[in-house]
Amino acid sequence: MKQAELDRAVARATNETVTVIKRLGFSLVDPQDVALELEEDHFLDWDVTQAARHQESSWRPHYEPAAA
Repeated sequence: MKQAELDRAVARATNETVTVIKRLGFSLVDPQDVALELEEDHFLDWDVTQAARHQESSWRPHYEPAAA
């Protein structure tokens, strides 16, 4: 499977754009290389990820307190 095919498949499965999936950096992994990690539960909470992305990109003015 090529990277573009993987990106499209993940985008379809997650209902995200291919651009977002590319930015998140999904890749194929050989299960033998991660055999120890497979024993643990690994998941990505898309709501938390989206909230963090929104916080990072949100523009907020920085106000200095006014002195009287």
